Amino acid sequence: MRPEKTDLRREAGRRTRDDLLAATLDLLAQRGQEGVTLREITQNAGANVSAVSYHFGSLKALCDTAVEHALERYLDAQIRELDTLAGDASLSELAEAFARPMVNALVTGGRDLAVMRTVARVGIDPPEGWERLSGKFEEARRQAVRVLIANLPGVDERELAFRTRCAAGLLNWLALAPIGAELAAEPAEQVERMLFPVVAGAFRGAHQ
Repeated sequence: MRPEKTDLRREAGRRTRDDLLAATLDLLAQRGQEGVTLREITQNAGANVSAVSYHFGSLKALCDTAVEHALERYLDAQIRELDTLAGDASLSELAEAFARPMVNALVTGGRDLAVMRTVARVGIDPPEGWERLSGKFEEARRQAVRVLIANLPGVDERELAFRTRCAAGLLNWLALAPIGAELAAEPAEQVERMLFPVVAGAFRGAHQ
């Protein structure tokens, strides 16, 4: 087979794989993994069942891969925001950076919100593939704790990490709760005005 034909087949395979992941992510966001069927995924992706077997091996593996990729995009966006914080950043600035990917998803809707909803749905029972992303979880937590230590020097670092996880849980809840749909109808500035102080309060805790 000529090289150009091999390249075309490889590119077509990548497109099919990406289309399957996108269709799976959309359905997962709507219904959760229990409500997703192989037939619906392949129909929405314009692919056949054999393509799922070829690229992923099974429906469960396809769903796990879609969720893993969704989480990775979320973590990458959060880490990029946290990386911009200066050493003397305030708790308010930390809350803005930490929550901005969620705010953007709520306001934009579509695929971005599907990513957030998918991550939130499976967060209570993570697939095995999430272990690959443990470094990114730790990086986001480390960046947040770095700012918290500077602002709350009297609080134990373990407790600061706990507050960071609680803040993350709050944001995940927003993606699924009815209030998230209410916020989606608001302008970005209004969502930020209401949400950022709540996240900052989770970080601050009872510290005076």
